[in-house]
Amino acid sequence: MPYSTSSGASSPGRFSSGSESGDIDTPFTERSILFDDHDIDVAVQQSVNDQHILVVGGCGFIGSHTVWELAKAGYNVVIIDNLSNAFSSVFDRLETMVTHHYETVKPGCRQPSLKLYEADFRDTETLTKILESYETPLGFRQHPNDEQRSTISGVIHFAAYKAVGESIKQPLKYYANNVGGLIDFCDLLSDFGIRNFVFSSSATVYGTVADIGVPLREEYCSQETTVFIDEDDQKKVVQAGCSGLTNPYGRTKWMCEAILNDLAHADPSWTITALRYFNPIGCDESGLLGEDPRTAATNLMPVVLRVLTGEAPALNIYGDDYDTPDGTAVRDYIHVTDLARGHLAALKSRADKGFRVYNLGSGRGHSVLDLVAAMEQVSQRKIPTQLVGRREGDVGMCVAKAGRAQEELGWRTEKTLETCCRDVWRFLEHVVAEDSRAKI
Repeated sequence: MPYSTSSGASSPGRFSSGSESGDIDTPFTERSILFDDHDIDVAVQQSVNDQHILVVGGCGFIGSHTVWELAKAGYNVVIIDNLSNAFSSVFDRLETMVTHHYETVKPGCRQPSLKLYEADFRDTETLTKILESYETPLGFRQHPNDEQRSTISGVIHFAAYKAVGESIKQPLKYYANNVGGLIDFCDLLSDFGIRNFVFSSSATVYGTVADIGVPLREEYCSQETTVFIDEDDQKKVVQAGCSGLTNPYGRTKWMCEAILNDLAHADPSWTITALRYFNPIGCDESGLLGEDPRTAATNLMPVVLRVLTGEAPALNIYGDDYDTPDGTAVRDYIHVTDLARGHLAALKSRADKGFRVYNLGSGRGHSVLDLVAAMEQVSQRKIPTQLVGRREGDVGMCVAKAGRAQEELGWRTEKTLETCCRDVWRFLEHVVAEDSRAKI
């Protein structure tokens, strides 16, 4: 490892430290005798003109990788995370990684700022105070009546609950956070003139349409009547709505897309991008960031890792009678770094206004047994498996057609399933062991 970081859980204050001052109420309260009034005015103007990207849920698996890619690209990043399912050590790690990157890879370049606020995105009172600290003073706005009065130029939303099984058992929890929280959050952003919004959606919105046996086009689940030409050169008409959603989690994602589409129609000043994720796995090639939530994740790769470390005796395979090459469920696995870069593409490439949906996937399907074989090859260890019945809410196949993202955003996946497994193995070797010792 080229450099080390501290890890393990910690408990920051309400407004955690970062590479900016943690006091949101009194910025620039003290004057230095080293600068005259003009110097201070210039410094203030430079500060307020620096643009920030707000990442809600930025300490989680996908959120932290997106923050890392944003920082490497030069963006100042503000993170809001209640740390209910993530550790503050992730932020410490990100700070160390960014500093190292700008000292060794980009020496002489301006290092962007990172800032973490420990807060729930549904806490409107606290979020209002945070957003107020990023307001552009009236004297520095290009136009006094300009509604864009914040140095936050874009928002990426990761603050949703995402476990399919839990959503079936606790639907109200999912509707309150994922749907109710989104409504209040967007209303607050609008008050500050922040209307460039990237939303984490999911391939679960396709419901049982995923089982039609062909890669899924964005048009197969649309928020308005859509006419398109399919792969057989046949004209298709899809009415607004969804088909066969199999769990409350998927329904919340579809509802959020519908709400955001309606918002963009009602207020054309919004630019809203919904990114439908397929199956993120892997981790940053450094091995310093990975999927390490407080609550044990139930998706495939974390369970495989628990089997490899001996925390679980065997990997449950939920069904081997699907209409797939080997009978096990087929998914479109996408490296989390590719996924994170898809968010940057959405921020940079959307020059238009309105609501637009993109699949973020590789366009290639791999079965559960394919992933197990790839992980066994990388680790040189046998992964015990046991067959159990199908799991409620699952579909047999879910693979993306990702041409729209490539054509309109200039984005496509670059990393293979083998690369995903190698990076995860590196994370398991270098970080999880260190975290385990620190959390004891």
